[in-house]
Amino acid sequence: MKNILPVLLLVFVLGCKGEDRLKSENGNSSQDSAAGSVLSIDALLSEDRVEMNLEEANKLANLPLACLNTQYPNKLGQTLGSEKDLLSPIDLHPAFYGCFDWHSSVHAHWSLVRLLKRYPKLEKASEIKEKLESSLTKENIAKEMEYFSKEHNLDYERTYGWAWLLKLSEELYTWDTDMGAELSANIKPLADLIEQRFADFLPKLNYPIRVGEHTNTAFALSFAYDYAVVTENEEFRALIEKRARDFYLTDKECPITWEPSGFDFLSPCLEEIDIMRKVIPKAAFSLWLDKFMPQLKKPDFALVPGEVSDRKDGKLVHLDGLNFSRARVFYGLMNQYPNDFAHLRKLGDQHVNHSFSNLVDDSYEGGHWLGSFAIYALEESKKAR
Repeated sequence: MKNILPVLLLVFVLGCKGEDRLKSENGNSSQDSAAGSVLSIDALLSEDRVEMNLEEANKLANLPLACLNTQYPNKLGQTLGSEKDLLSPIDLHPAFYGCFDWHSSVHAHWSLVRLLKRYPKLEKASEIKEKLESSLTKENIAKEMEYFSKEHNLDYERTYGWAWLLKLSEELYTWDTDMGAELSANIKPLADLIEQRFADFLPKLNYPIRVGEHTNTAFALSFAYDYAVVTENEEFRALIEKRARDFYLTDKECPITWEPSGFDFLSPCLEEIDIMRKVIPKAAFSLWLDKFMPQLKKPDFALVPGEVSDRKDGKLVHLDGLNFSRARVFYGLMNQYPNDFAHLRKLGDQHVNHSFSNLVDDSYEGGHWLGSFAIYALEESKKAR
């Protein structure tokens, strides 16, 4: 019954809006009129594909390794309760003090775990294991929990850092080794705390946050949903499904041609699609997409990658992250519904190719975090190979 209700609702909501769908199918969508926003299929086909393999994994592993224990520069993003809170990053966050900010440190750890699991013969496998064991101790995680539990830190890293912490916990949970089991057990209390933060916050959020940066609600819901599924937490999964439907089920005509904004590393339109493909069944999702972004179904759908003008500007370099996160969504759709979205592979490849060459020897502004986004996109791409 649960799976039928979204379909019935969508039929009711979408069925009386047929003229808008016809308008889009007749080529009058706003995307068609946006100058410079469409590339030819020939251009897409001419792109070479970046392959995720041991060689590339070795290069990508160097990015988090280079920053994991780099304490400064550091953006703490904290609210001071008193002068007692004026401590160094490593004293405040003994597990996640490197890589410029807390959330980047978390997904740097995720990157190393993911790469080590997929490529156990990494050149620096021993160094990676040593770093993971050194940072993800019970004592360090307890100190992180202490920080989160202080009066002024209840919303710390809401919701982007929360989402990445659950993604790291998910990665450790599925690492079938003694080390994986140990580190998973170490981090579980913090994951439980973050899960509770989500459970407390989501019912109070009356409106989703539709931006291209850290506070994007759809991105957080998508990562949290994956964690709930893998850990078989049905109550948490049900909450995420409910809030995603509450927020997005009646959305329509997402203005993809307004994207990107200058500091985006997430696509508001595509992140919403990513969570909705997970929480409603295929028929309902297809109907929903017809109203939300029907042009995505067209074989000639195209989207120009974001252009970075200054790689030393930490905000402007976000656009490389946008290219990787767009590709992740394209590949995810293709993997779930290959008969409907196979054409998105070339578009995903184009976005990855556009930014991938920037990763090696990149400035710290990009190098401390972009590798995680590239790894995730490439791993999604590889699933369908």
